[in-house]
Amino acid sequence: MPLDLPSPTDFAVPAFVFFVLVEMIYGWKTGRAKFEGKDAFTSLIMGLGSTVSGAITVSITFFVSYWVWENFALFNWGHAAWVFVVAFVLDDLAYYWIHRCGHRSRWMWAAHVIHHSSQHYNLTTALRQTWTSQLTPGALFRWPIFILGIEPGIVFFCAGLNLIYQFWIHTEAIDRMPRWFEAVMNTPSHHRVHHANNPKYLDANYAGVFIIWDKLFGSFVPEDRDEPCRYGLVRDLGTFNPLRVAFHEWWGIVTDMWQAKGLRNKLMFLVAPPGWTPDGSRKTSDMIKAEWRERQASTNSGSIDSPPKGAPQAAE
Repeated sequence: MPLDLPSPTDFAVPAFVFFVLVEMIYGWKTGRAKFEGKDAFTSLIMGLGSTVSGAITVSITFFVSYWVWENFALFNWGHAAWVFVVAFVLDDLAYYWIHRCGHRSRWMWAAHVIHHSSQHYNLTTALRQTWTSQLTPGALFRWPIFILGIEPGIVFFCAGLNLIYQFWIHTEAIDRMPRWFEAVMNTPSHHRVHHANNPKYLDANYAGVFIIWDKLFGSFVPEDRDEPCRYGLVRDLGTFNPLRVAFHEWWGIVTDMWQAKGLRNKLMFLVAPPGWTPDGSRKTSDMIKAEWRERQASTNSGSIDSPPKGAPQAAE
């Protein structure tokens, strides 16, 4: 009999609405939080659509997850409180890799790109969620937890708590948390970096709750006060149409695969990083960062090699 636990996010919705309103008022009075009406409305529509699509497919997800647990689990951990703690940590680690692959594989990016499509960063951005995660292999990343023996109901409960935690970090109203907290936990500062499209910040800070995963796996980049975050995609959509926001990247994949020559190229358009093309005519995030590093190196080299303005020139 599956463990019957409530969905934490269902109880959190009134709090989400309340804090969005608080942030709007705070931003209006201080200018430390920015909203754009159409953008915020689109985010809310995307959040509603995500809830509906999740409700439609939740029974399939539960059935498959419990089938894996019942047939392949190595142990049965039971329902003790410490099991929930272990499950929360392991689920957050699984989330890190789901999230990282969501940026490094176009198949998974097609679902995740929705969350990054806003050019603003506020609490409504947290609600801008995908409608199509069920079409990606992201669910497979939690299978090892089930195989270890933790019941899926516990894992899904912890995943809901994880999502609730991530709500508050989508804001510019909070600058930095205490140093000890920033060292271990994901914070608004860390997550602003993740949402930024500056070359310096691309593909960084994938954490859900614990930023230690990024530090452990080499994807951590601190927020630089001298490099303000710019939000949105590398190439912004230029539309508030929810249908285009939800499905534009899927349509791009289908179009590219249809026009590609050869099976390998067709598959690469699905699994390679966003921006990949056979001829390099578009740019992946790695290419954008490499060009940025070259410019930085060239600038730094020029500043070292060139004498300061007004300095005496060496005689020839």
